[in-house]
Amino acid sequence: MIAVTGKVMKAGIKDWIGLAVLALPALLVSIDVSVMILALPHIGAALGADSTQQLWVMDIYGFMLSGFLITMGTLGDRIGRRKLLMIGGAAFGAASILAAFSQSAGMLIAARALLGIAGATLSPSTLALISNMFHDHKQRSFAIGIWLTCSMGGMALGPVVGGTLLGHFWWGSIFLLAVPVMVLLLILGPFLLPEYRQNDGERVDLLSVGLSLGAILPIVYGFKEAAKHGFQTLPIVIILVGLLIGVLFVQRQQRLSSPLLDLRLFTNSAFSTSLACMFGITMTGAVMLYIAQYLQFVKGLSPLQAGLWMLPGVIGSMSGMLLSPLIARRVRPAVLIGAGLILSATGCVLLARISPASGLMLLAGGYTLFNLGASPFQSLASDFVVGSAPPEKAGSAASMLQTSGEFAFAVGIAVLGSLGTVVYRSRVKDTMPVDIPASVAQASRDSLASATAAAEGLSLKTADKLLTGAHEAFTSGLNVVAACCCALMLGSAIIAVIRYWKKRPIGTSETQEPGRISAAVSEK
Repeated sequence: MIAVTGKVMKAGIKDWIGLAVLALPALLVSIDVSVMILALPHIGAALGADSTQQLWVMDIYGFMLSGFLITMGTLGDRIGRRKLLMIGGAAFGAASILAAFSQSAGMLIAARALLGIAGATLSPSTLALISNMFHDHKQRSFAIGIWLTCSMGGMALGPVVGGTLLGHFWWGSIFLLAVPVMVLLLILGPFLLPEYRQNDGERVDLLSVGLSLGAILPIVYGFKEAAKHGFQTLPIVIILVGLLIGVLFVQRQQRLSSPLLDLRLFTNSAFSTSLACMFGITMTGAVMLYIAQYLQFVKGLSPLQAGLWMLPGVIGSMSGMLLSPLIARRVRPAVLIGAGLILSATGCVLLARISPASGLMLLAGGYTLFNLGASPFQSLASDFVVGSAPPEKAGSAASMLQTSGEFAFAVGIAVLGSLGTVVYRSRVKDTMPVDIPASVAQASRDSLASATAAAEGLSLKTADKLLTGAHEAFTSGLNVVAACCCALMLGSAIIAVIRYWKKRPIGTSETQEPGRISAAVSEK
């Protein structure tokens, strides 16, 4: 953008139309995650994929996405953010076509891996470009709110869009959703989006790229394995290997004059506080999976019905992300964030009181408060992270925000999920009928889903007794997970209020980043 001194240049109509173009990939990626859950049984039947292959179809995308985020964020800063976005958009569209017409499970897994690598170019590039297009703090915070709202909107649209496509077309149609979106991005992007790159001529350090992958992939994989099988020896060893390589990565970044990840970003209070609190809050995403299972296995709803009951929570999150930047123009961010996280903790309290006999309105209300209360922090903290970084590091900062989220979600599923599983197993063993086969008892101790499947081969009376106990045990696990999420929300609220207290409402002189606009940048 053009260098400006004194008064900050505000975005024009071209920039707002450009924001719509940037929001489309965010909407698409979030739809992809929720649609895959619905499509997996169809994919397994069509391609003959076994349970292990189906897990890799789901997980490989997230592995590649999280592993390449830091690399792609810095690469965009070096070669041009718009250029990387165009390359990534083209690759995402091509990989989507490859996935749609896959002839085997292995081919689909490879296509999903390519989708993850291409997807890693999208979020850092779009967030960094928003920081280039919207220099005015009020406009930038609102633009990021719109971008985040589209990300959440995809989760709401996913079950509806996926259910419609799978009801009328073959499973590959869900991947073809990406093609027209990416074509539109490639056509409009060069006209509506500015280009930005560093002019230092430094190349990306390939050894740092390797070390970042060697650190992130084992840690994410280890926590995912721990979520499935518990913290056994192998997942712990894998996580420790990742942490060791992470130490080597950090040491190398400290020695390089132009590092892949500039650790000096963490010296900024707004940056480090936002990432730390975002990590804690994103860990609470585990409660979403428990609620989805509760609706389907305890209440007996279909996936579509379960998605509709969770829809008010998604709408609450979307509304909060869109409105928070506007409210923060009149209210201190610390007050808005603190009040929001207390509201979210209240929602957790309601979820912690759910029983198998509870009405669905209690769950929907608690989940809505949980999401609505967390949205001010998620919206404003994203702005703090990107806005606190120098213009030449915005892509790297955005990649750290996304990577932190990927880590936190994996850790939350592993830690809180394991805790809920321990509660379930300790409770369910005391409620099992004594006359059931050993194989049924073992399956029922494993998970509620296994207990539900095993009960189909029992008499009506025995199955009812088994499932009643399993439902109560699972709900107890949900209650404990919700209580832990309440503690995380309250802890994050305390930290955020203390660290953000000096920030005045958005748009006042105290919230503008000194030197941000006057830095030299280039535009095409």
